[in-house]
Amino acid sequence: MSRVARAALTETRNAFADMPARVEGLERLAGRMDEVREANLEHHLELIAAAAAEGARLVGLGELFTSPYFALSESPVWFELAEDAASGPTATRLCAAAARHGIVIVAPIYEHDAASGRRFNTALVIDADGTLLGKYRKAHVPHGANERAAFREDFYYERSDGELGASLRNVSRNRFLPVFATAAGRVGVSTCYDRHFPGVARILAAEGAEIVLSPAVTFGAKSRRLWELEFEVDAARQRLFIGGSNREGAEAPWNVEFFGASYFVGPNGRPRTFRPRPEVVVADLDLGELEGADPAGWDLARDARALE
Repeated sequence: MSRVARAALTETRNAFADMPARVEGLERLAGRMDEVREANLEHHLELIAAAAAEGARLVGLGELFTSPYFALSESPVWFELAEDAASGPTATRLCAAAARHGIVIVAPIYEHDAASGRRFNTALVIDADGTLLGKYRKAHVPHGANERAAFREDFYYERSDGELGASLRNVSRNRFLPVFATAAGRVGVSTCYDRHFPGVARILAAEGAEIVLSPAVTFGAKSRRLWELEFEVDAARQRLFIGGSNREGAEAPWNVEFFGASYFVGPNGRPRTFRPRPEVVVADLDLGELEGADPAGWDLARDARALE
């Protein structure tokens, strides 16, 4: 039976214009994080409205969308950007936008947990009536470098502790990997580095996810090659729709080129996409493809063996 959810991804970069030209100048942004967040919020509110105008019921924003991807260097100035996941300015504005447009929003922010004093890379899941259903904290946090640049994420935030607090319509039994029953379908999140760990997609599927959004900031030759492969394989094996959102272009002062290439893929391949504007990718996801027998004749869950 056809059950179509029109979904969208954003593919953009930092909208705050007054960035320093050199990494050494980042300290002059101290005390201005509200300006950085506001510029990016306004930009993404426009993109959400564009997606909703095309009939999208779900929109996934990019990883750490309220700022440039600051983890390319270590600067404490960015700690000020972290905010409360439930009552902070981003949650407040996006809950209102979700209700206004009747659209489910998955929004990755830089979270400060006031109770513990800890920081996380966190995705908010907001239903189409504006209800904040809950959050997902990035489970795997990288620290390394490739031929393009270094990434120092563990300087800024921790791996998920699984303490996600109260949530609504979470159908998952896994405390690290929630799955939310939304107006657009059952939605899970796998943020950037998480996608490289095969158990993540398998667990999300087992816990009932139909759509997994994977917001990312990714660059480098191997990442570019695997970007085209990992989602395809996970979607086929786990019978999921996956939407991978990546930044496009470069951001001062680091000027590392992000390759974009955001797309959706399902168990039977990639649906047709279109762009109502360059920073928005839209596709119709037929969730009916997830029901009944696999057209390949596979039953991987039935036929799997414990070979250890």
